[in-house]
Amino acid sequence: MLSLGDAPQAQADLIKDVSEASFMADVIEVSREVPVIVDFWATWCGPCKTLGPMLEAAVTAAKGKVRMAKVDVDKNQRIAAQLRIQSIPTVYAFWQGQPVDGFQGAVPASELKAFIDRVSALAGDGGLADALQAAEDMLAEGAAVDAAETFAAILGEEPENAAAYGGLVRAHIALGNLDQAEAFLSSAPDKVAKSKELDAARAQLELAKQAANAGPEAELRAAVEANPNNHQARYDLAAALLAAGNPKDAVDQLLELFRRDREWNDGAAKAQLFTIFDALKPQDPIVLAGRRRLSSMIFA
Repeated sequence: MLSLGDAPQAQADLIKDVSEASFMADVIEVSREVPVIVDFWATWCGPCKTLGPMLEAAVTAAKGKVRMAKVDVDKNQRIAAQLRIQSIPTVYAFWQGQPVDGFQGAVPASELKAFIDRVSALAGDGGLADALQAAEDMLAEGAAVDAAETFAAILGEEPENAAAYGGLVRAHIALGNLDQAEAFLSSAPDKVAKSKELDAARAQLELAKQAANAGPEAELRAAVEANPNNHQARYDLAAALLAAGNPKDAVDQLLELFRRDREWNDGAAKAQLFTIFDALKPQDPIVLAGRRRLSSMIFA
């Protein structure tokens, strides 16, 4: 792979203001070749005015090993909602089309440099990157044992590799080793314990536990059809659909439950939707459509 650090990069190439229209091209697609750091900010945010220039300086100093995209959350509210930006400044690092690292709030220069170095290294170590992709492919194809062994081997090289750690947990979930998966999550190193990868693995583990206790789909569907306001039956039907590997229909049922009574059982439908969204990949069409529909109901 050609190293982007081999040639000088113009400032305009390294750091860009990105909109909803250009996010896919300037972040998702670019991140397939070089890591992209996305700074979510706003003009009224004081800490953003401190962090932004520090980030730009650190990205420039990396000499093309990483790029930066600046997203004004006031002008690009849909992206902020899809990525669940709760406060600003928030910084995400994208690699291979996925968010792989990040932090919230202004951080000291030393932590910022460590973050940039960590993200820059993603493209620099092709061997581990290839191994991670191979393990993900194994898991997607149902070879969970092989995937677990590959993720474990990567962790042997990099014990704090969040993507590999989350992958190892997900592989054990796929194998039905829920206790082992939970043990891995409980003993995760501090540096990766709050990563997006482990948040996704926790969500998947929660759904797997629910699936083990899911009721019969046909009976629950009949109960909902007989009484559309039987909220517990609809909620349980969503769990049964998830257990059957049908997250799209599960999301549809939970959205309908939220539409009918958003406060039912202390907002259980919304909470379950967020668990499903966390468990799936951020750019999964089910997630994007589900978040969009949920937002339209919340803000209607």
